[in-house]
Amino acid sequence: MNFEQMNNNKVYVAGEVVSEPKFSYEVFGEGFYEFDLLVKRLSDASDVIPVTISERLLTEGEIVLGKKIACSGQFRSYNKLVEEKSKLMLTVFVREVLEYDPSVNPNQIELTGFVCKEPIYRTTPFKREISDVLIAVNRSYNKSDYLPCIAWGRNAKFVKNLSVGDKLQMCGRIQSRVYQKKIDDEVVEKTAYEISLSKITKITDEDRYSVVDYSYQNNYYAN
Repeated sequence: MNFEQMNNNKVYVAGEVVSEPKFSYEVFGEGFYEFDLLVKRLSDASDVIPVTISERLLTEGEIVLGKKIACSGQFRSYNKLVEEKSKLMLTVFVREVLEYDPSVNPNQIELTGFVCKEPIYRTTPFKREISDVLIAVNRSYNKSDYLPCIAWGRNAKFVKNLSVGDKLQMCGRIQSRVYQKKIDDEVVEKTAYEISLSKITKITDEDRYSVVDYSYQNNYYAN
């Protein structure tokens, strides 16, 4: 992975381990495990974020239920067959396990990617403006991660006017959201994951690295 691809997608999350690591898959003899990390917001709310880690980073006693840890890595997507349908799955892919530091913002993500689907703009019943946008972030071996993002307020107004192919630099936080879905006359709870954007910069001339900054800094870490 080259330097640019490493910097396209940078994540730092810190919180409490709330599920035991479970084996997920193996690549070239290297096993990968999944667990959930409870990450608190500045408010009383919390996000439960899925994490994927190599067995080589799972040293004894490091990832145990109830322990507070910090991880740096990337936010990745992959397709998984669920009930004979392809489903987009999201996870924090760990590159380094760090000591927990309560003085550091526990949920940070920085991305550079491309709008790959027309944004959807709407307002809530409480008249809050929201835009949903799917971002493609390149990584090695000609792969890309497809990451759902959400913008609020003035950021939402800006996002709704973006076009497919626009290149953006963004920062924000990863959030989890529980919702209800009706399946065969039964209402079930599901969890969605998305990136809540706090700053968005549109890159207008990538060859010359000329940047027009349309960003708005909003305090959505407290939502």
